[in-house]
Amino acid sequence: MTENTTIAAAQPVAVTAPAMQAHLQQQLQPTFLEVLDESWQHEGHAGANGTGFGTHFRVRVASPLFAGQRRVAQHRLVYDALRVFIDAGAHAIAIETL
Repeated sequence: MTENTTIAAAQPVAVTAPAMQAHLQQQLQPTFLEVLDESWQHEGHAGANGTGFGTHFRVRVASPLFAGQRRVAQHRLVYDALRVFIDAGAHAIAIETL
């Protein structure tokens, strides 16, 4: 994975699907990437913020960086790339590596 150059930790982070997608695009150089905000499906659940967005996401991604990696290592690459969003309030991220 490349160094985190898209988002500096000191800057406020918008926890949105487009922001995550742009960040993952740079960090993982994916051949396929889809980021969905599914927060509205989790209203009233733990971690929901009452707005219906910005807390629960689904990421579908294929990347050459996954070659030869076990699924848990692939997921770790995605989680590590999204750490700044998790720290800013993303509560749940469902990852599908392709």
